[in-house]
Amino acid sequence: MTEAMPTELAEASEATVPDNSAPDHTERNKLVINLLLISAFVVILNETIMNVALKSIMGSLAIDKSTAQWLSTGFMLTMAVVIPTTGFLLKRYSTRTVFIAAMGLFSLGTLTAAIAPGFLVLLLGRIIQASGTAIMFPLLTTTVMNLVPPATRGKTMGNISTVISVAPAIGPLISGLILSTLDWRWIFILVLPIALGALGLGVAKVKNVTTPEKARIDSLSVVLSAFAFGGLVFGLSSVAQWIAGHALMQPWIPLVVGSVAFVLFVLRQLHLQRSNAALLDLRTFRSFGFTISLSMMALMMMALFGVIIVLPLFMQNVMHLKPLATGALMLPGGLVMGLAAPTVGRLYDKHGPRPLLIPGSIIVSLTLWGMTLFDSHTAYAWVFAAYTALCLGLALVFTPLFTSSLGSVKPELYSHGSALIGTVQQLAAAAGTAVFIFLLTVQSLALRAGGANAVTAEAGGDRAAFICGAIISLLAVAASPFVTKPAVSEWGH
Repeated sequence: MTEAMPTELAEASEATVPDNSAPDHTERNKLVINLLLISAFVVILNETIMNVALKSIMGSLAIDKSTAQWLSTGFMLTMAVVIPTTGFLLKRYSTRTVFIAAMGLFSLGTLTAAIAPGFLVLLLGRIIQASGTAIMFPLLTTTVMNLVPPATRGKTMGNISTVISVAPAIGPLISGLILSTLDWRWIFILVLPIALGALGLGVAKVKNVTTPEKARIDSLSVVLSAFAFGGLVFGLSSVAQWIAGHALMQPWIPLVVGSVAFVLFVLRQLHLQRSNAALLDLRTFRSFGFTISLSMMALMMMALFGVIIVLPLFMQNVMHLKPLATGALMLPGGLVMGLAAPTVGRLYDKHGPRPLLIPGSIIVSLTLWGMTLFDSHTAYAWVFAAYTALCLGLALVFTPLFTSSLGSVKPELYSHGSALIGTVQQLAAAAGTAVFIFLLTVQSLALRAGGANAVTAEAGGDRAAFICGAIISLLAVAASPFVTKPAVSEWGH
């Protein structure tokens, strides 16, 4: 059940791929990585810049909330479907080809969204954007693993952590500033020249730094992957809509479909990887270092995205802060996470992951347990301090986990490891959001039924969600001592 993919691009570039270990390629490699970092910042910024604009879009296009929510849901679903295929794409095509495809898709989607006459075209633009976004992060991490020596990978991974921390943090603030004076279309209009500039630089400057391999794509795996990861993410993201009473269907339906497809997908990959033909090679999990790092990363992602969705609700519904004030209160935390990441990366290179992961996970856990004490009388300063401390703890965690996980797999599996990390991030984010919102809503309704007022009930629901995050964090604390730095000689580096 396999189909041959075009080979011209790979064959044309394969003969011209240089030796990346040569000293004269150092500047070229730095240029490629820096351009990928800038491009990744742009596409990741786009993920959160849209959230604040939904209300404005609803009024402009005369659509209701459940319809507008598809601009976010459709983006997440596309990411969940495309990311598992990136392992094949990065193996089959050169860095230059994949980069041009990613930024080309993102630019086309941005242009489509900017000129969209109605909702359906706008949704199409978001889906095209997501296709490019899904490719960019695995491309960046795989390229870094191939070009950067093991002894200095932590520093470069720290720069990646800066990008994925700062971009989402400032996205809502930038969106708010744009919407305070301009129409929602300007969110896309202002991003478009930056995206086109990165694309143009890529066409002119990015050289082939990897050696493509002849590979075949298994169409059945692609179909199973779409139903598996798309179904799971859609089901998890539908929980909040279902609780609010405007979901398209009950969440258990896509969750069951996704779970069945997931089992079939795994069985299919186990069969295909015997001949190195898997869409997503699961032999990465034979490495204990990769498995434990990815597991801890999933736990931290669940806690992070759960807090990101619940804490703003607490600040607005219990503390009665305005949305702009809420964003301003949370912005420093994201900046702290991003600015600390390069230093964390250098410390990882020097000392390994444990001196960072153990205190980092403990800080995260203590902060989440502290959040369980929040109520309507909590001072702004305590909320600010708690969220900033949480972000500092996460800064100590994410860079070591990214670096240790990918460094623990064989070089020929880097692309599949990057794809698995991206896929797990999507699933963990959706799961964390779903669980936190479910607990918040159930506890709030129970308190209201018991006679509590709206604010007290909301605070009780938020506390239940934070307790869940605190319990999850304990599992991460327990896992942290088992993450080790891969030996430089491992896998023949």
